[in-house]
Amino acid sequence: MTKLSVNINKIATIRNARGGNVPNICQVAIDCERFGAEGITVHPRPDERHIRFADVWDLKAILKTEFNIEGYPTPDFIKLVKSVKPHQVTLVPDPPEALTSNAGWDTVAHLDFLKEVVSDFQSVGIRVSIFVDTNLVNVEYAAKTGTDRVELYTEPYASDYPKDREAAVAPFVEAAKLAKKLGLGLNAGHDLSLENLNFLHLRIPAIDEVSIGHALIADALYFGLEDTIKRYKKQLE
Repeated sequence: MTKLSVNINKIATIRNARGGNVPNICQVAIDCERFGAEGITVHPRPDERHIRFADVWDLKAILKTEFNIEGYPTPDFIKLVKSVKPHQVTLVPDPPEALTSNAGWDTVAHLDFLKEVVSDFQSVGIRVSIFVDTNLVNVEYAAKTGTDRVELYTEPYASDYPKDREAAVAPFVEAAKLAKKLGLGLNAGHDLSLENLNFLHLRIPAIDEVSIGHALIADALYFGLEDTIKRYKKQLE
């Protein structure tokens, strides 16, 4: 079964636009769980332009499902995650000024750094996932870091899906096969939507978890949050 983790960064973006606490991040997270999401994902950035560090602590206190914190492993990020102890940390290579995640790790160039960070998180019982593209060498070297999982960066799949879905998914199928062969758990995320999620799931049923935020929150404006989460879960059946 592939689990759905809802990334609630966009909810925080709306809140921060006006200040105050509307919409309430914690209430939205509780509702996502109540409507069927198996996890909540957040990506706190150094400038706190959406999720704030304080939000991470607030969410830790109330979540009943899996908590996934993603981000670039700066010293402050590492300190926060080790203190909060979520179920999973997802390491992404974004610099602080990046608008959104836009690439996977070059795991060859950053092998020693990633080994150290992975070991540090695992030492306090946190499962680690590394954000990678479909370059098989990067998947292979991700395994060498000792990580528990990799998360496939699916923006190229989403971009190419309308033109040729078979060609779009093919490299992801191969990367997933290698990840499983190497004993890694498998996540996926970025630009997944109601349009393209089911086909990815059909071609790669071994995905453990998808993390979806932007498209899901946008769909909720039309369908409502409860119906939207049910629609996404339907794509994973």
